[in-house]
Amino acid sequence: MSDWWYRNVVEPGKLPLLLALVSFVGAFLVTRTVTRLIRAGKGPFRDISTGSVHVHHVVPGVFLMLVGGFWAVGAGRHGAGSAFAAVIFGVGAGLVLDEFALILYLDDVYWSEQGRKSVEVVMLTAALVLLVLTGFSPLGVDDLTPDERQDRALLALNTGVNCAFALIALLKGKLRTALIGTVVPLVALIGAVRLARPGSAWARRFYRRRHRARARAALRAFRHDRRWAGPRRRVQDWIGGFSPDAGSPPGPERPRRR
Repeated sequence: MSDWWYRNVVEPGKLPLLLALVSFVGAFLVTRTVTRLIRAGKGPFRDISTGSVHVHHVVPGVFLMLVGGFWAVGAGRHGAGSAFAAVIFGVGAGLVLDEFALILYLDDVYWSEQGRKSVEVVMLTAALVLLVLTGFSPLGVDDLTPDERQDRALLALNTGVNCAFALIALLKGKLRTALIGTVVPLVALIGAVRLARPGSAWARRFYRRRHRARARAALRAFRHDRRWAGPRRRVQDWIGGFSPDAGSPPGPERPRRR
């Protein structure tokens, strides 16, 4: 186990990424807990304001990301400096992505329906980084045997092909499938071969004159959203602390028959 840890985590320089992931998830969970307590009026925590301006935690998050990012660039992948930089960057990223919806909509939608985008982005980011960590790095490992070099070269080729499938899935409007598919080949392939979501770049380009394909894509998207909107909402409520007064989720719009 120690040999695997050294060859696949420490030697390829993945330890800072692991520390960044742990600090990222930890900062998000702590921030959500504090904001829940503030909203409920419990504990010693209060909103931070300067005069009439409410200071959102995305502000210190951006500052920490800048410090940690520039420090990491100068520190490299090994050593204590890179580890500290990774922790600072992870904490900053947790604070920033917890208010991703505020950046996206340029409005304080933290507890609204649009605010669920923040929880979704945090979950996808954590899952993607975790999947990258569980894989093997084809670069950065010394003293490899010829068989190991061949295996890692095949892995690099597979990663390139897989990223191409993930890019197609992204063009088809399947963000979650594309992100997870960057490291899980089967997921990326399924997202690449299935119909695109209505309104995606792929649908606008290739379904413009294919009325039947456009109708099938709209019907499939409607059925998918109707099936998974409820479970996804419950998971977001459990993680993000949303309450019924945050607004009811908009139901999927039934496609029109042509």
